[in-house]
Amino acid sequence: MCGIVGYIGHREAYPIIISGLKRLEYRGYDSAGIALYDGNDLKVAKTKGKVSDLIEKSSKEITKTGSIGIGHTRWATHGAPNDVNSHPHASNSGDLVIVHNGIIENYEGLKKELMARGYTFKSDTDTEVLINLIEDVKKKENVKLGKAVQIALNQVIGAYAIVVFDKNKPNEFVIARLGSPLAVGIGKDEFFIASDASPFLEYTKNAIYLEDEEMAIVRPGKEIKVRKIKDDSLVVPYVQELQMNLEEIEKGGYEHFMLKEIHEQPRAIRDTYRGRLLSNEGIIKMAGVEDNMKTFLNANRIIIIACGTSWHAGLVAEYIFEEFTRIPVEVEYASEFRYRNPVIYENDVVIAISQSGETADTLAAIKLAKSKGAFVFGVCNVVGSSIARETHAGAYTHAGPEIGVASTKAFTTQITVLTLMALRLARAKGTMSSSVFRSYLYELELIPQKIEELLKVDEHVKNIAKQYLLSTNCLYLGRGYNFPVALEGALKLKEISYIHAEGYPAAEMKHGPIALIDDRMPVIVIAPSKGHYEKVVSNIQEIKSRKGKIIAIVTEGDTAVKEIADHVIEIPDTEEALSPLLATIPLQLISYYIAVMRNCNVDQPRNLAKSVTVE
Repeated sequence: MCGIVGYIGHREAYPIIISGLKRLEYRGYDSAGIALYDGNDLKVAKTKGKVSDLIEKSSKEITKTGSIGIGHTRWATHGAPNDVNSHPHASNSGDLVIVHNGIIENYEGLKKELMARGYTFKSDTDTEVLINLIEDVKKKENVKLGKAVQIALNQVIGAYAIVVFDKNKPNEFVIARLGSPLAVGIGKDEFFIASDASPFLEYTKNAIYLEDEEMAIVRPGKEIKVRKIKDDSLVVPYVQELQMNLEEIEKGGYEHFMLKEIHEQPRAIRDTYRGRLLSNEGIIKMAGVEDNMKTFLNANRIIIIACGTSWHAGLVAEYIFEEFTRIPVEVEYASEFRYRNPVIYENDVVIAISQSGETADTLAAIKLAKSKGAFVFGVCNVVGSSIARETHAGAYTHAGPEIGVASTKAFTTQITVLTLMALRLARAKGTMSSSVFRSYLYELELIPQKIEELLKVDEHVKNIAKQYLLSTNCLYLGRGYNFPVALEGALKLKEISYIHAEGYPAAEMKHGPIALIDDRMPVIVIAPSKGHYEKVVSNIQEIKSRKGKIIAIVTEGDTAVKEIADHVIEIPDTEEALSPLLATIPLQLISYYIAVMRNCNVDQPRNLAKSVTVE
């Protein structure tokens, strides 16, 4: 959500910033802008719409020269998405310019104070208030830009990642963060600033990630100095070598990132269990679990907190943990958990799940759980992210960059990590026999190969999708381990095709949703052979008797469902607890192809952002 790119150094800034903004399009946005310093003055272009619209506007309105610049993609919070509210925003004097991710909650009070002192405002944004507050502090206190930013930020309430530039001191940026990510790429006599590392991967592999309540003054040719915003104390920054490759954030011949990421799942799952799942030796090795084994084994219960797709992965994990370990599990929306007064005990284990590791609600829920003495374990994908740093211990999914807004490989790799954890704890507790444990290790190791085979149904799924692209509603049904998969399948369809869809436990259909069934209602039923198969078959018959259209996900070799369903997609046989890893694949493909046929923007669905870093 929102994206920042900045460059200061010896290269032309414009192409670096535009390329960087394109790389950040996956975060979700509704407008874009750029500010360049050409050696004499600031040149600003900004517009509602896409980066392509910004390129067109820039070519008409500004000269594209200069080795200093900042750019932004905005997801509207305060003020409608339009040209005026787009970033960058300048101060009243025109000397200072800012790009900002986040929300300044007390901006209205600050705005009134500034207006009383003669400041005027062109936009409806909280960001324009912030840049004028910085200018006001700079004038009143007669301080340099860095100190003015520090003083101003101590007056604001909210979240931010900012880059500030003063045209009267054109050899530095001032940057700061609280609640929104900000990375600094370190080159030779040059610096790159971005919301994540993807915009500067081809220029440097060395990066610093600012921690919350930290700021820095960035000057080419000088060592970056990081300070605490509150007390001005110096911080020694950790320079890490990026593991991401440029090829990972390119489409690689696929039409969309989402399709690429669906097809990357076999590789992603292998990378997730590589070095952890040693089936020949009959062991699972996970440092974050091993180092805290006593805490897990003594847990009174496990609380899983997450949002969106990660919440669905947490629901699958509830079934797996309770079945394998016999530890009670509760799954909470982080956005609700953080705003009530939850009962948390010191011997509770909280597992926080987030693809980006930057989800604002999940971060707030983590801090709440820690304040009550709980042990917090993080499951995320992005190395060095806020959740990875905020939790007591954790495990990375190693899915690789996920650019498509609709999560695919994040979901399956999260389930993989959580399954590994549950299996390891089950053996340690003695709630699973050695033979059953080994059979699960063997079967989990085969999942990538089975997904590779399953992806060959691509054309078959496409043909099914053609028949339902004009649907206005859809039901997804599943039982047991596959009820959360039904929820996830419905979410995918909603996210990218804009068709209303709902997921239900199959048995709940007759408690209300069956009233919706008619000959225009497609119903996707997850009906693998293991589990509650006969019950699901009965549910399918109830739908067919009311003329509903059935798309069934079944185990290879199924005969009973084939006789009554309108369409059948077969998945390989596996253990019931592992079936979500297979059943979700055709649901992802159905959503993808329906969305493509409806001419929807698959990778950047309207109104959505990849990483929700504000409330």
